Amino acid sequence: MSVETQEADEVLDVDLVFTKADLRDVVPHDNDPVVISVVIAGGKVHRVLVDQGSLVGVMFWTTFNKLQLSPDQLRPYTGCLYGFAGDQVEVRGHLELRTTFTDGIASHTENIRYFVVNAPSAYNILLGRPTLNKLRAVASTRHMKMKLPDLGGKVITINSDQKKDKRCYENSLKTKRGVFTVTTRALSEEGVVPAEIARAEKSWKGRLKAGRSILANH
Repeated sequence: MSVETQEADEVLDVDLVFTKADLRDVVPHDNDPVVISVVIAGGKVHRVLVDQGSLVGVMFWTTFNKLQLSPDQLRPYTGCLYGFAGDQVEVRGHLELRTTFTDGIASHTENIRYFVVNAPSAYNILLGRPTLNKLRAVASTRHMKMKLPDLGGKVITINSDQKKDKRCYENSLKTKRGVFTVTTRALSEEGVVPAEIARAEKSWKGRLKAGRSILANH
């Protein structure tokens, strides 16, 4: 380990503490997730889920397009990613992007690796455990906040947007149900037997029950 790396590690090794003061602006909730905003490729991306259950960072294909990123930036990926219900998810590739985390006062920018997947989701991006570990970040669902150090040793506190997340989540459930209805009709018209439709419906209901797509490296 170089002297520069050791000094950087010491700067980032700060105490991240959640106190009663962090609860003052929290709206009572029923186990809501921590959802934040970040800056990627010069654009602010909302509905970023801090997903401590994910083994990878995920960017959804719609988000990739909205950021006007080029498919040429994607590196091929030969492995498989699976959703919460065990269904395989289409991976378009992966890339690293400069991502800034800020509370409006201090900021921390890192190159974050995202797997770009083509799948429906209530969120634009999932931040997995590798990202949290790289940032030395800690999220608290009770306090609805994520804390991480900046490069100067200060603590950045990013609040979860509870109202926006709840509206997004509720709307996404309606949208998913609509998409599923269309899909099963199309399958039926193509002669797929009821048993296959039942299996598709069971898989989809599993994703709805989970409330989000949790992707893990298999």
